[in-house]
Parts: sequence; C-alpha cells; structure tokens
Amino acid sequence: MATPVMDKVEAESADSPYITVTFRVRRFNPEVSAEAVWEDFELEIDPKERVLDGLHKIKWDIDGTLTFRRSCAHGICGSDAMRINGKNRLACKTLIKDINPEKPITVEPIKGLTVLKDLVVDMEPFFQAYRDVMPFLITKDTNEPTRERFQTAEDRERFDDTTKCILCAACTSSCPVFWNDGQYFGPAAIVNAHRFIFDSRDEAGEQRLEILNDKDGVWRCRTTFNCTDACPRGIEVTKAIAEVKKALITRRF
Repeated sequence: MATPVMDKVEAESADSPYITVTFRVRRFNPEVSAEAVWEDFELEIDPKERVLDGLHKIKWDIDGTLTFRRSCAHGICGSDAMRINGKNRLACKTLIKDINPEKPITVEPIKGLTVLKDLVVDMEPFFQAYRDVMPFLITKDTNEPTRERFQTAEDRERFDDTTKCILCAACTSSCPVFWNDGQYFGPAAIVNAHRFIFDSRDEAGEQRLEILNDKDGVWRCRTTFNCTDACPRGIEVTKAIAEVKKALITRRF
C-alpha cells in the first residue's frame, strides 16, 4: 500500500510562521462623521512582526485611507506612539506575539490631545509645553566660547536619564491630570526641563524652576507612575519630577 504523501501546498501551510490576527482600529474622519468608530481588519502576519508592520499591511493592502504617523520605525523618532490594547506604546517596538494575538488587538490614538484623523493627534499643545521650558543650554556668557565647556563624568551622570527622551508623548498622554486639564505642562516637558536644570554647564535653572512653579507646573503631578510605566525608553519620569519638586523647595540643583 502506498504511503500517503502530504500535498506540497499543505506542507508549506503547516510550516508557515503566519497566524491570523484581528486588528481593531479606532477610526475617525472629520470629513465623514463627527463620531469615531471601531473597524476590524483580519491579517495573516508573522507573530514576530510588530504592530507597525500590521498597520502597514492594512494601509498598503486593505485600506489606503488608514492614517497614522511613523518615521524611523526603530524606536528613536517617537512618532508612532499610540494606545495598543489600552496601553501607551510605540507601534514599532511592540511585537504581535507579546500582546496576546489570539484576541483582537485594539489600536487607538493617545489620549488628551485632539484627534485629527484615525491615529493622528494634534501634537502642538505638547510641543508648546516643551518649548515653554526652554529645552536648550543657556549661559550668561554672550561671547562665543573659545574652548569646550568641560564637565565631569559625575556631573554628566546627574542628568543622563532625562537625555533619553524622544518626545513621543507616551508619558504625557498617559497622565490623568493631563487628560483632565490640557494646560498642565505634563511629564515630558518637566523631564526636558530636568535635563537642563541639573546640567552643570547651564545657568538658567532658576528661570526654569519658576516656570514650573506655576499653577500648571510641576505641583500638578499626583505621582501615579503612569508616565514612568508608559515611557518606551525606560526613563524614571516620576523620579525626575520629584527631583524638580525638591529643587524648587531647596533651591539646590
């Protein structure tokens, strides 16, 4: 009796790394409706691929009107921050296999900022708060330096953690205070102020502290740790905010 031979197509199917995943995307188009709706897309995708890859498949192969931001796709530009299964994440760093692909994967825009279309939000309020804390080196010397400004390794270590911010807004848009009051500077702005307040070469620490001492500044923080949990770069955001509060009280930084 002849030995059964598996059909070539069936063999290839059995060896396929692909699985069927449902992406449940929150869609919003102000030109069509004032209300957002959920839309499901079924994909064949390798679970080792990223959520961003799934969004690309939807846009390129299923629905070209899907709108989202992305640039480097390697966790550096921060442009593809969104809520995935209810948590703020970077789509380019979130693997399908790590978020239970057996259930629908929900994708929606980050909270607290006006949605322009689908997964794209208006980032202007976020960047305005960033600009307001003067995120650049300021010195009293108006002349061009004749040599580099020296700094010890210990001084550099003091603010090393907050140099990692990529301005993705994942921390700020995870903050309940920011959701309820868009005037709050938010964690990202405070983190970037921290980066210069504690820089030994900078001479505008007092000025930045006064900015953050405002009613919409650092004292609005309720220490919920949402920001630290949401940061894709692992910055200890809540710790940085606490250090700014301490500097405001002691005037030592």
